[in-house]
Amino acid sequence: MQKRNHYNKIEDFLADESFQKWVREGKEREHWEEWTVENPQRAKLVAEARLWVLATRVPEPTLSSSEVAAALQASRDKIKSIEKGTAVPSIPLWRRTGWRSIAAVLVLGLALGWLFKRQTLTQDTLTYTELINQDTQGLIEQANNTHKPQLITLSDGSSVLLQPKSKLSYPKSFEGDERKVYLSGEGFFEISKNPKKPFFVFANEIVTKVIGTSFRVKAYTDQPDVEIVVRTGKVNVSSNQAISQLNNETVQLLPNQGVRFTRKTLIFEKITDLTREKPDAQSITAIEQLSFEFSDVPVAQILKTIEQAYLVEIDYPQEKLKDCYLTTSLSDQPLPEKLKIICESLGNTTRYEMNGNRITILSEGCN
Repeated sequence: MQKRNHYNKIEDFLADESFQKWVREGKEREHWEEWTVENPQRAKLVAEARLWVLATRVPEPTLSSSEVAAALQASRDKIKSIEKGTAVPSIPLWRRTGWRSIAAVLVLGLALGWLFKRQTLTQDTLTYTELINQDTQGLIEQANNTHKPQLITLSDGSSVLLQPKSKLSYPKSFEGDERKVYLSGEGFFEISKNPKKPFFVFANEIVTKVIGTSFRVKAYTDQPDVEIVVRTGKVNVSSNQAISQLNNETVQLLPNQGVRFTRKTLIFEKITDLTREKPDAQSITAIEQLSFEFSDVPVAQILKTIEQAYLVEIDYPQEKLKDCYLTTSLSDQPLPEKLKIICESLGNTTRYEMNGNRITILSEGCN
């Protein structure tokens, strides 16, 4: 049956006895359905071939071969007359012999075509693999196969806290006038501000566009919904271009707002009060709950807050920094920017080094 991998026209399917049995009798259903969904590009061709097979189940019309040929020629003439702007007299359909049989075939074909197209559009969903295959840049993929979140720092200074059983694909460096990453699973994003270079997160059927903000995206391939929740800033959420012809709605989210996109129905449901959404509240991470507004707070306490939020380990000279206090706002900043602000506030002798989930603060003390 692997010959079907080479089918590229309707006639190939019509000549396949196995395909006809699947459509007419439901035999070998699993084999054909699995094969079809493996590559969504096959769906359109399979749908058209199904229509041809199903249409032939209507009882044969009582028309002679000459009458059928005449009807086809009349149709061609009608098309030509429309193109030329001239009228061709035609016999009313209800006076023609066998019109009921022809109508039955046409109506069945149109109805099945609409139903199958609708079924294909609602069931064939975009996946992480399909999205990254469409990207022409060389992408780096990082998968979190552990039981705790992993921190990813991007080339522009943005940071992503990637949850377990999740994957993120991103370029080594962002070229051009856009920044694009691809998510499968769940991640909390803090985006480095750059109004001239917007940041896009592609997750299944949803695209989240930001300039600089923090938000969470939950988009597991095997789950029916995609969720976006904004902590700071503002984002625009819309359908991926591949399905925008069905749903071109754009939802703007402000702090503490979220949206849920149902993949089966292609419908957005905006969440304006997250405190009433128990499923979302249960999945909120520490980074979304902790405050990064500090007023005359010990540096050690600030670093402890960062450790809790990002699940990282920070080594620093405790004795040299024990009498250092800071007043600063670190909200709406990715982790590298937070660390940079802290180091600059402590003085020229302070800097940081980052290696995965381990951070080292090098300092001679505060000025």
